[in-house]
Amino acid sequence: MAAAAGVAHTSDPPGARAPRPAVLWTIAAAGAAAIAISVALALTSDHVADPPLHAAFINWGTLGYVSAGLFAWWRRPESRFGPLMLAAGFAVFLSSLSSANAALPYTVGIAFDLLPAVVFLHVFLAFPSGRLERRLDRVLVGTGYTIALGAQLAGMALDGFGPDNLLALTAEAETAYDLLRAQLFALTAILLTGLGVLVGRRRSGPLRRPLALLIDSFALGLLMLAALFTSAALGLISGQLGFEILRRATFFVIGLAPLAFLVGLLHARLARSAVADLLVELRADPAPAGLRDALARALRDPSLVLVYWLPEYGSWADLDGRPTDLPAGGGDRATTVIDGPQGHVAALVHDPSLVDEPELLRAVAAAAAIALENARLNVELRARLEELRGSRARIVEAGDVERRRLERDLHDGAQQRMVAVALQLRLLQSRIREDPVAAEQLATTATEELALSLSELRELARGIHPAVLEHGLAPALQALARRSPVPATVSCDIRGRLPERVEFAAYFVASEALANVAKYAHASAVTVRAWQAGRTATIEIADDGVGGADDTRGSGLRGLADRVEALDGRLRVVSPPGEGTVVTAELPCAS
Repeated sequence: MAAAAGVAHTSDPPGARAPRPAVLWTIAAAGAAAIAISVALALTSDHVADPPLHAAFINWGTLGYVSAGLFAWWRRPESRFGPLMLAAGFAVFLSSLSSANAALPYTVGIAFDLLPAVVFLHVFLAFPSGRLERRLDRVLVGTGYTIALGAQLAGMALDGFGPDNLLALTAEAETAYDLLRAQLFALTAILLTGLGVLVGRRRSGPLRRPLALLIDSFALGLLMLAALFTSAALGLISGQLGFEILRRATFFVIGLAPLAFLVGLLHARLARSAVADLLVELRADPAPAGLRDALARALRDPSLVLVYWLPEYGSWADLDGRPTDLPAGGGDRATTVIDGPQGHVAALVHDPSLVDEPELLRAVAAAAAIALENARLNVELRARLEELRGSRARIVEAGDVERRRLERDLHDGAQQRMVAVALQLRLLQSRIREDPVAAEQLATTATEELALSLSELRELARGIHPAVLEHGLAPALQALARRSPVPATVSCDIRGRLPERVEFAAYFVASEALANVAKYAHASAVTVRAWQAGRTATIEIADDGVGGADDTRGSGLRGLADRVEALDGRLRVVSPPGEGTVVTAELPCAS
C-alpha cells in the first residue's frame, strides 16, 4: 500500500520511526529546566513588571508548546509538526532570557525577542504536516526569520536595547530604534498576510469541528501578535502597564493553540474508538449500502461515498455497479484509495478534513477490509448483470437490424432479379416459335440475371455462415487476408479444430477488425495472429495506423465485445492515438 498524487491511499503507518523514549524524556527534562530558568530569571529581574505574572504567561506558552510537541511527535512521527511545536516552545524560552539581570543571558534574550512570533507563524501555516506546502507560505516565513533575527542583530549592533547589550558596536541608539519600528511594521504585515492565508483556508470548505477550532485559534493568535507589534511601533498603549496587559493577553491566546491541537488529537482518538462499533456492525456482513452507512458513522462523515475497483473492467463502479470516476484532487471532496494484496479494492470519497486524521482512516479501512472485498465482489456481480442486460439488448437489436438488412437485400436484389427472370421466361415462351433471335437474346439475359442472383445469394450466405470455415480457422483467416485492402499477414498456431462457435466468433472478430482497419486506421500493414494456450484461444489483430479506436463508441467493436462475452470470453482494444490499434479476443474453447 502506497501513497500517490491526487488521492490518498490507506497504508500501514509510514516508515518514519517514533522517537526513542530516552529522546522524549530528555526533551521533556530540557523543557522543565527551561521553565524553571524562566521563572527564576523573572522573579529576580529588576526590569520586569509583576514578575510572577510575567513568568506565568511566558511559561504558559513554553509548557503548552513543548508538551503538545512531545505528544505530537510521539503519536505522529511521520509529521514534522511535533518537532516544529517543540521549536516554538523553546523559542519562547530563549526570548524570556531578556528578563535576566546579567548581560549575557539578557543579550541572548533580546537577540531572540521577536523570534517566537515568526516560529508561531511557521507552526500555524505548516499545520498539519509540519511542511510549508505553498510558495507564499515559504516566502512569508523566510522573510519573517530574516527580519526577526537579521534585522534584530543589526539593531543591537547599533547600540540599541540598553547598556547590557553585549553586541553594541556603535552609539546609534536612535537609528536602532527606527530600525526596530520598521521591523515591527514589517512583521505586522507578514503576520496579517499569514492571517489572510488562514482565513482563506478556513473558507475553502467545511471543516470538522476540532480542525476549525484549531485554525481559529491560529488566526486569533496571529491577530493578537499583529496588534501587539503595531501598538509597540506606534506607541498606542500608553505606559508600561498597558503594554504588559496586551502582551500577556497575546501570550495567553497564543498558548491556546496547543490546547486546541490536543483537543483535536483527543477527538481523533475518540473517533478511532468508533472502530470497535464498526467491527460489531461488520460481523453481520452488511450489504454494500449498509457497509457505506457503517463507514460513514465510524468516520463521522454522512456525505461519504463508497466506490469499488473492478479489475476485470479496469474502472471504478458505484454501489449499483455503474461506472464512475474518482473526483479530481484539490476540490471540495477528498479520496482515500484502499488497497489489498492484489491491488485496489475500494475508495472512500469523503470530507477533505478527514485527510488530517490518517490514523482514523487507516483504522476504519483495516477494520472494513474483508467486508469491502466481499462488497466489491457483490458490486462486480451487479456490474456483470448490468453489462449482461446491455449486451442482451444490443444482441436483440443487432439481430433485428440484421434481419431487416437480409430482408432488404433479398427484396431489392435477388428477389427482384428472380421476378425479372420469370417475366423474361414468360416472354421467351411466347416468342420462341415466332422469333428465334429474340428468344436467344432473352435466354442470354435470363442466364446472366440468374448468375447475378446466385452470386448475391452466395454473398448473403457467406455473411450468415462463411463456407470457408468448414476447412478450419486458418484457411478462413487467410481468405480474409487476401480480401483485405490493407496488406495483411496471418499467423495461426492452432492444432486441430476449435469448437464451431469459437471459430465462428474468432472469424467475425478478424473480419470486423480488418474492415475497421480498411475504413478508419489509415494503416500500411496489419497482422492477424491466432494461438491456443490451454483451454483459451486468442486472436489478435494489430495495425500500424492512426489509433484512437474506442470500443465504447459505435456498434462495431461493441457488437464484437458482445459476441465474445456471450462465450464468456473477453475483448480488449488498445488504441493509443498515433500508435496503431490492437484488438485481442480471448475465447474459452473447452468442449
